[in-house]
Amino acid sequence: MPEIILASASPARLVLLRQAGLDPKVVVSGVDEDAFTAPTPADLSLVLARAKAHAVAADLTESLVIGCDSILELDGLPYGKPATAEEAIRRWHDMRGRTGNLLTGHCLIDTSTGREATTVCSTEVRFGHPSDAEIAAYVATGEPLRVAGGFTLNGHGGWFVDGIVGDQGNVLGISLPALRRLFSELGVEVTRLWSPGGGL
Repeated sequence: MPEIILASASPARLVLLRQAGLDPKVVVSGVDEDAFTAPTPADLSLVLARAKAHAVAADLTESLVIGCDSILELDGLPYGKPATAEEAIRRWHDMRGRTGNLLTGHCLIDTSTGREATTVCSTEVRFGHPSDAEIAAYVATGEPLRVAGGFTLNGHGGWFVDGIVGDQGNVLGISLPALRRLFSELGVEVTRLWSPGGGL
């Protein structure tokens, strides 16, 4: 079976794939995300996912390379990881009580054939109404600076998300149903990739 490569440093993506029965090797792409632009946030998430996957796939054979990139879309604008605590605080002041879309671009490359399959998944996120003190305390944890959009569902940020519409895994960084469709598009049955003993 081909080796599965996750072209991402995201712990959440790795945990999600392992829980779902895969045992990917992590190879961080080193792509400079600030060097890329695109007409829309959705396009940007896919451009970055493809750039990461291709950067890693270039040096590999007999591998299935998974590249992903997540972006929060709010008012039609893209938001990645906040650069500073001050930016994270400002962003949460803007987000609270509002609804955004968490977009994740997915790119799967089969290095044995050179074929690739791509998609973008969108999940609606309804933010709660944290107080200024709660926002300050959340940002002080450092968590918002490590994740796209400045929030998580499966960490401290989960207290301040009122709900989602769509795939929860997509908000965590990778959509399993979407990835299964990409594997299928390349002629790969995901069940044949499950590691012995299943997930975690």
